[in-house]
Amino acid sequence: MPRVKRGVNAKKKRNKVLKAAKGYRAGRGKLYRIATEAVDRALQYAYAHRKSKKREIRSLWIVRINAAARANDITYSRLVNGLLRANVAIDRKSLADLAVSDPAGFTKIVSIARASLAA
Repeated sequence: MPRVKRGVNAKKKRNKVLKAAKGYRAGRGKLYRIATEAVDRALQYAYAHRKSKKREIRSLWIVRINAAARANDITYSRLVNGLLRANVAIDRKSLADLAVSDPAGFTKIVSIARASLAA
């Protein structure tokens, strides 16, 4: 069996980690052993925060919708319930965008929700 020399591959692996750790402070950006730990931890945080970012954005939409709804004398929950009863299929992202960019259009949607709640 021939001998396998791994120097090139090992150096590539180390350089990949050190490149990912570029900009880290002190030994975290220079020393391989410490850099691997720092990069592993950073990747774990990146994965977790990609998930939590979606939750935070959704809650921001809900806050914006609620603020605009209360300006029209209705709560968020009653607005969403009214839209559900009226079979208005509009997601929270576009509803929040509408609340910020087009208050008159949002008011029309609120009136649709109110009408379905009254019926």
